[in-house]
Amino acid sequence: MEKLRFGIVGVGNMGTTHAKNFVAGKVEEAELTALCDIDEGRRAFIKETFPEIPVFEKAEDLFASGLVDAVIIAVPHYDHPKYVIKAFEAGLHVITEKPAGVYTKQVLEMNEASKKTNKLFGIMYNQRMNPAYSHLREMIKSGELGRIKRVQWTVTNWYRPQSYHDSAAWRSTWATEGGGTLINQNPHQLDLWQWMFGMPKKLVSHAFFGKNRDIEVEDEVTAYMEYEDGMTGVYITSIAEAPGTNRLEIACDMGRVIVEDNKITFNKLEQSEPDFNREFKGAFGSPKHETIIPDIPEGAGPQHVGIFNNFTSAVLHGTPLLSPGVEGVNGLTISNAMHYSTWKGNVEVDIANFPHDDFYAELKKRIDSSTVKKKVVEVKATDMSGTY
Repeated sequence: MEKLRFGIVGVGNMGTTHAKNFVAGKVEEAELTALCDIDEGRRAFIKETFPEIPVFEKAEDLFASGLVDAVIIAVPHYDHPKYVIKAFEAGLHVITEKPAGVYTKQVLEMNEASKKTNKLFGIMYNQRMNPAYSHLREMIKSGELGRIKRVQWTVTNWYRPQSYHDSAAWRSTWATEGGGTLINQNPHQLDLWQWMFGMPKKLVSHAFFGKNRDIEVEDEVTAYMEYEDGMTGVYITSIAEAPGTNRLEIACDMGRVIVEDNKITFNKLEQSEPDFNREFKGAFGSPKHETIIPDIPEGAGPQHVGIFNNFTSAVLHGTPLLSPGVEGVNGLTISNAMHYSTWKGNVEVDIANFPHDDFYAELKKRIDSSTVKKKVVEVKATDMSGTY
């Protein structure tokens, strides 16, 4: 196989971006050979924009066409698992847009389907390509930081005005999007959280629904997490703060690490804090430190194109997959737990024994009472998946 043939299901905002990257030759050893969208207007757009590429109305027809070896699922959030499973049944490799789904129960079913096939499964967690986070992960895994004591991540640079929520009927409702900032803007950070620090033991959350915007889903969240080894974490996010912040701070045995603006600052202690505490006999001393700024590539890295190149190489050459699709359930579990804790009165949620069925029952109540907006401002590229 000289090139891996890709199809895209859902050619809205992100689907179009992906298609343009393939056509521009940015994904090595791959070619775009089919596109699909259920919307007649989008299909007309596809034919005009990509006239050489066959277009389908139904995903099932694309899957059965023989034109593709792998597909990208870029449809509304709720439909990710459904189309991933159908693609596996058709014998195709699959990469899905984030999030993996809206609720863990359906994503676990998708993961089970992936185990029944020998095809590769990836997810578009493109922030794993960011040099700052990948380097930080290596620092953690190598033991360079020692034991991590506390993590705090403030993510408020996802500012969204009311006009954003009013721009399309599907936005910011339980019935169509499945949540607010946790399910739309924050999946990348929640994935990075578990990718770097692992899964928490338990979580308590205070989410606010329609606090700052006229929407029915969450627009502000503060969550507290605890780990088996004693590490604690605080995660804060909002879409209504300007100017926003994206600052990750880690307190560890060897000092403090701050990640901001795609840069790492490591205030490294001359000796670990536990060692200093054990040996120091004075009253008010503290460990000395030096400031280290790791030499890492500038910018956010290759992002989406990097994920596609890695996925293609994994299929063709057996390269380790950087963003396996089965890991999508981890960040989603944290997200679901933040919703669930608030819905149940800010209760403590056992992550390892997360109540998947009860969460879905609570979500279903909100879906059934959801009010999809009637007044819609016409906008282009209404793909829900990956439309941050």
